[in-house]
Order: sequence, then structure tokens, then C-alpha cells
Amino acid sequence: MNEFKNETMKAILDRYSCRDFTGEPITKEQAGALAKAALAAPSAMNLQPWHIIVITDKALIDEYDAHAMAILKDQSGDAYKRMMDRGGKLFYNAPCLVVIAKDATDYATLDCGIATQNVALAAHSLGLASVICGMARIPLAGPKAEEWTKRLQIPDGYNFGMSVCVGIANTGKAPHELDNAKVTYI
Repeated sequence: MNEFKNETMKAILDRYSCRDFTGEPITKEQAGALAKAALAAPSAMNLQPWHIIVITDKALIDEYDAHAMAILKDQSGDAYKRMMDRGGKLFYNAPCLVVIAKDATDYATLDCGIATQNVALAAHSLGLASVICGMARIPLAGPKAEEWTKRLQIPDGYNFGMSVCVGIANTGKAPHELDNAKVTYI
């Protein structure tokens, strides 16, 4: 619980990374609001170096998830074990995956990060849960990268920037603790 009455500050401080979704679909209105939130993000010189892809086709999300998990399993490292310990799904059963593709301009990565945060905060304000998910890039760099780029309708000249899993939380948790030692006031 935070001390702010301001709705924006409440959303920022109360939002948490959800890793357990019910799988229940979100509405078209909610999906549209998430897209608008991404498009409303500020960008360097207003270049808007993104293309927003809102995926609500649960079968496609699940297939994409399974493909990513298969790639992770074949790689060495702890990521596969960590995901298996969290339920074996990269997207945690989310019914919506917002992919933010970026062009190659200088500030595109930063600008896509801002759009990503807008989506996460918008989801929270709509009563939905979210988790920002960089691992959605795995199939787009794997052996079927070209196929997945087409299936996700990433336009020519764009590549993966970031993604956000969105849905209804199955279980909740408290937001992370703030570390005030990471702030200097001058």
C-alpha cells in the first residue's frame, strides 16, 4: 500500500510483475487501450520508432511459448530450469502478448522501453496484471526466426524491441521493495 492519492503514482508504486495468469481473455476494449497507451509514449524527435502488435490469439501465444521453451531447453544455462520452476511457460499463461517492434533509428531501444512501461502501467490501471518479457525475442532469433517474424506480422525494417504479457492475475504479490540507497538528492 502506498501513501499517494494521485492515481498515476499509485499505479506506478502498486504495479508488480505477474508470473501467473488465469488465461481468461481480455476484452477488445482492453486490448485497444493497451495499444493506445503504447502509441501515446513519448519518443525522441517524435519519430515513434515502433510498431505495436497486440496478440490475443491464445493458441498462437501458446505455440510461440512452446517454441521458445524448446529453444531454451536446447541451450545451456539456467533459464530453462528457472522457467520450469515457474510453471514451464515463458508467458505464464497470459492471454495477451503485446510485442513492441522497433526500427533501426538511434533512440529506438529507449523509446520502445518507454512504450513498454506505458503498456504495463495501462494494464495495471485497467485492473489487469502484466510482466515485461524480453525473452519473447528467443523464437525471433532461433532456427524459425523468419517464420515467426511473419506470423507475428513484424514489418520489414523492424525487429523485436520488447514485449509485455497481460491478463488477469491468478495469484498476486506485493510490488518490489524500493531501494532508497539508489537515489541521490543534490
